[in-house]
Amino acid sequence: MTLLSVRNLSLSIGDTDILHDVDVDVAPGQITAITGESGSGKSLTALSVMDLLPRGSQVQGQILFGGDDLLAMDEAQMCALRGNDIAMIFQEPLTALNPVKSVGDQVAETILIHTDESRRQAKARARDVMNRVGLDGISLDRFPHELSGGQRQRVCIAMAIALRPKLLIADEPTTALDVTTQATILDLLKGLVREFDMGLLMITHDLAVVADFADSIAVMQMGRVVEAGPTGDVLQNQTHPYTRALLAASTHQVDLPDAPSPDPLLVVDGVTRTYRRPRVGLAAPGVVRAVDDVSFTLARGERLGLVGESGCGKSTLTRAILGLDTVQAGDITLGGKSVFADGLAVRRRMQVVFQDPYGSFNPRHRVDRLITEPFHVLDRPPKGAARAQVIARALTDVGLDPEDAGKFIHEFSGGQRQRLAIARALIVEPDLIVFDEAVSALDVSVRAQVLDLIADLCRKRPLSYLFISHDLSVVRTVTDRVLVMRAGQIVEQGPTEDVFQNPTHPYTQELLAAAPVLPDYATAGGPT
Repeated sequence: MTLLSVRNLSLSIGDTDILHDVDVDVAPGQITAITGESGSGKSLTALSVMDLLPRGSQVQGQILFGGDDLLAMDEAQMCALRGNDIAMIFQEPLTALNPVKSVGDQVAETILIHTDESRRQAKARARDVMNRVGLDGISLDRFPHELSGGQRQRVCIAMAIALRPKLLIADEPTTALDVTTQATILDLLKGLVREFDMGLLMITHDLAVVADFADSIAVMQMGRVVEAGPTGDVLQNQTHPYTRALLAASTHQVDLPDAPSPDPLLVVDGVTRTYRRPRVGLAAPGVVRAVDDVSFTLARGERLGLVGESGCGKSTLTRAILGLDTVQAGDITLGGKSVFADGLAVRRRMQVVFQDPYGSFNPRHRVDRLITEPFHVLDRPPKGAARAQVIARALTDVGLDPEDAGKFIHEFSGGQRQRLAIARALIVEPDLIVFDEAVSALDVSVRAQVLDLIADLCRKRPLSYLFISHDLSVVRTVTDRVLVMRAGQIVEQGPTEDVFQNPTHPYTQELLAAAPVLPDYATAGGPT
């Protein structure tokens, strides 16, 4: 029996063809995954099912749900289905939730719209649903900004399952989550599928997640399904070159050059950062030690990784290293000079590559202005021909053309934007670069290209960096040493391979156990 049957689905927006004869099936109690790189058409296929397509879209084919063609329904009929029989979990929970409404009101909203229950009854049911997704300790009166990323994603799941839909669509529901939270969310979704006997359509670019999670898989490239079938069969016997390329990119190992001899560059000595916690509900006010007596050294030319779950203190520690946040104890020095006492003179020797390459640029300016923003910290920034020469070199070093200096940021792909972000960080030749989740928003093939770029830059110049990520497979391939952080403390550190092969702290062991891994047969390259 098939719950959802997408047949010969084609989509065009204006004069641009997006989807071409897409076929996907979802059965009750089964999980179907659609995977592929950015721009392959995964999300638009899901949005077609929900009839949430952009204005000007033209759709052909059939989307059969319980025997009824969704494409033949009007808006009133679709409104009756959305949230009731078909529900969707969107990729970014913070933007999917209403910031001015409590989470209890948002979960209860679906119940009030589709049932005759009173507000009191809807709130009681919302409480039950939130308890079901592991939010039993969270007040219904809390707002989204007061919750962690994993808690916000659970609220979105609670909203989606409030009326026990027959079909649940999850669009990259774990992309921004750390490995332990991701494992918890995936286990929750699996349990809900079994308990409610609902069908789940999962959109993801993470093949390691698909391997352990989905019953069947559809691989999409440029708006077409190029390979589909039971997950084990597709991963073990890849017949399409694109599927093999995705698997190769998922396990890509970069070739880092040897690190130079140890010469301390960044020294973090006994740093402690505390915050005062206000009274929230029944919780008493107190003091939170976000960073608790942290010490480590990063050598010149060394590549150091920092891993840990959300809320462990990584971001607070990073802000302190960059001189953007004060500390209550300890000191941080770069090249022997204090980040706090020597101020701008030290901070100008550090640069950051942020997680979202599009959001970190001003879309109104051209590339030549965007990547030269760090010039404002220099006493004598280059001008005229010298400035153009520096821009050209920075763009060339990251694999782009000097002619790209005259373009706007929207003219580039996600991977190219991240290359521009790296060019901006390199342009003043800093002593230290902080990569803050710099590849977590990229699909596997683009991620592999950016990681190769970082390794290539390490050969061209003495690059020292702190690489912060929740993706352990990435940290393993681009770092010499790794720090594991939990509850504000460094609980384990050492050479990357030693920590990954022989973790000594229970928390490190828990992180590694939670990380999704592709089965060996899937990395063998398919049939010969």
